[in-house]
Amino acid sequence: MSDGDAASLDLTVCDQEPIHIPSSIQPHGLLLVVDAETLAVRNVAGDVEGRLGVRTWAGAPLISLVGSTNSAVVSRRAADTRPHFIGQLHGVHGDVFDLSMVRSGAFLLLELEPVDPSPQGAPLLAGLEAAAHTFERAGALKALCERAAEEFRRLTGYDRVMIYRFLDDGAGEVLAEDRRADLHSFLNHRFPATDIPKQARALYLRNLVRVIPDVSYAPAPLRPTWEDDAALDMSDIGLRSVSPVHLQYLKNMGVAASASISIVKDGALWGLVACHNESPLRISYEIRAGCRALAAALARQIKAREEADGYRERIRLMSLQDRIVELLSRKGSLDAAMAHHLGEMQKMLGADGVAVIRGRDIVCGGMCPDKNELADLAAWVVPRAVETVLSTNTLPDLYPPAAAFQAVASGLMAITLSVDEPWIVIWLRREEVEVIEWAGDPVKQAAPGPDETLTPRASFEAWRETVHGKSRRWTIPEAEAAVRLRSAVLDVRRNRQLAELNSRLLETLGEKDLLIKQKEFLIGEVNHRVQNSLQLVSSFLGLQGRTSADFGLKHALEEARRRINAVALVHRRLYSGDQLEVVDASRYIEELCSEMAASMGAEWAEGLVLDLAPIKIPTDRAVTMGLILTELMINTTKYAYAGEPGALEITLVEDRARFRLSIADQGRGKVAEATKGGFGSRLIDALVGQLDGEIEFTDNRPGLRVTLIAPMEKAATRGR
Repeated sequence: MSDGDAASLDLTVCDQEPIHIPSSIQPHGLLLVVDAETLAVRNVAGDVEGRLGVRTWAGAPLISLVGSTNSAVVSRRAADTRPHFIGQLHGVHGDVFDLSMVRSGAFLLLELEPVDPSPQGAPLLAGLEAAAHTFERAGALKALCERAAEEFRRLTGYDRVMIYRFLDDGAGEVLAEDRRADLHSFLNHRFPATDIPKQARALYLRNLVRVIPDVSYAPAPLRPTWEDDAALDMSDIGLRSVSPVHLQYLKNMGVAASASISIVKDGALWGLVACHNESPLRISYEIRAGCRALAAALARQIKAREEADGYRERIRLMSLQDRIVELLSRKGSLDAAMAHHLGEMQKMLGADGVAVIRGRDIVCGGMCPDKNELADLAAWVVPRAVETVLSTNTLPDLYPPAAAFQAVASGLMAITLSVDEPWIVIWLRREEVEVIEWAGDPVKQAAPGPDETLTPRASFEAWRETVHGKSRRWTIPEAEAAVRLRSAVLDVRRNRQLAELNSRLLETLGEKDLLIKQKEFLIGEVNHRVQNSLQLVSSFLGLQGRTSADFGLKHALEEARRRINAVALVHRRLYSGDQLEVVDASRYIEELCSEMAASMGAEWAEGLVLDLAPIKIPTDRAVTMGLILTELMINTTKYAYAGEPGALEITLVEDRARFRLSIADQGRGKVAEATKGGFGSRLIDALVGQLDGEIEFTDNRPGLRVTLIAPMEKAATRGR
């Protein structure tokens, strides 16, 4: 279902196929490669002579092929790197072509595609408007996807249209399908991650609509043969010829024509609208534009439903949490209260069993392993859930002894109330034996030998896999609710302890108050000393920088001072906030950027644009993220604008269980000096490794966009 390889291949081999430089196009259109400076035609692909009536094109001025009006538009937009629709062009046999252009390095690539003889116009717009209203009226996500499949099939006329969502492991699942009645169904089937390799997914973010009118086409090569040292990058070309592996993949599925329409949410590829036809079929530029608009509307509705579902889930959990806290706050022993209200605690997180372990005492409700197994499990949990919640829906993978009781406990979520006793709460979910229906065997893999070529898998017959040792997944709102419950229980415990002390030790009230004041003073003194120490080091570095005549040393000291300030800012927020475990990343980044902009000058503050989603992340990861952001801003001042003020856009979004932090400039783009292995680059690499994340560099057109993608929690605490 992509421009990539299939599941029968080693994923690393699939990711290396250079699908963006095929040096050929699909023959239903034409391609002109034009020198961006002189507007002289250098190369062509397709039957330019026969369809445009041009005998001699090599070195000819563009105006002689496309006319003065189109040539003037091309000239005006030659410096723009974004794709553009230029106009229409008439061929010699009555054909009319849509003319579009994109820049690739020093060249302009002009695509000519035949125009649909039956233009849609107003009926197309009316249909798109009606489809958008249909999306708005759809209820849950599944209903929305079902309607989307129907609308895209009505718009395009393909035999089969599937709404395909990417899962966390990279595999894809068909959520909805609209098809010709006599075709077999792929509904609810999964396709392995190797069917759409990494470089193909990157192209789906650039080419939102990808069409193959006839999979049996003979590629039209560039003429003359491209002989430059660097291959011609055709990433943004809709006519770009498709990987032979993918063409064979489609043929193996019995597909003669296909289209893929990207569903992009928050800048990430959420899924695809995959269209198949059993006979060749071409859809016009006008229909493709409609598909892009409809996919954007679908993405907005998907985002709205996911956010609404998350909000409703958080409200429900907070209501249940408040009820539990109210029950635990009543008179009597806290241990007894928790034992009497295990049912409410179990219901709160939708668990099948719950256990409270305090020292040697174990109380449990619902479905649980025996107490000896629970005691061993608790000993394993405690060091892994000291600072935050531990959750997994594949407990036997992390804790092999759990295989003995996986039927009642394949999923686990745990919080630690006290390490010393220990005192922990464990929620358990039973095993849900899952039968996954794949479109072919997903585990068959074979890398080609030295004398072999890539070949796609040939079978797409339903292949069922039975998965054991796995429970229903814990959600992020459920993990947040467990953390809040931990804080609430500790608050109840502290309140009970204070009440007991007040009732039994009235005569020592003064001493108790003194101890509390001493504790508060100690905390304040520690905070004061830490802040003073950090401020002293920062001031000393600033003083040394101002008095030094060595510009390189001054610059290095200023960078070190900014790194210290990033750590100091998190420390201040910890002592001014209600929680020590997590930090509001948006507020932290906003304050960090404000301080850095102030230190760099008022001109920098004027060009700074922030678009930050309110995301809660663990404190240690916030510190690491702040240091990475500091380094990236330092690199921007150094390489993008050579120390001069410039525009800077910083974006933070939540993407499932990950966050995406982007910093985009409008400077010189990626500079070689920035990747030579200096201290800053090594520091960024080390910090990104601490987050188990990755850094992406993309063209911001103009400038450079650097994106940090990392889990919001440590790997050991995330459910699988």
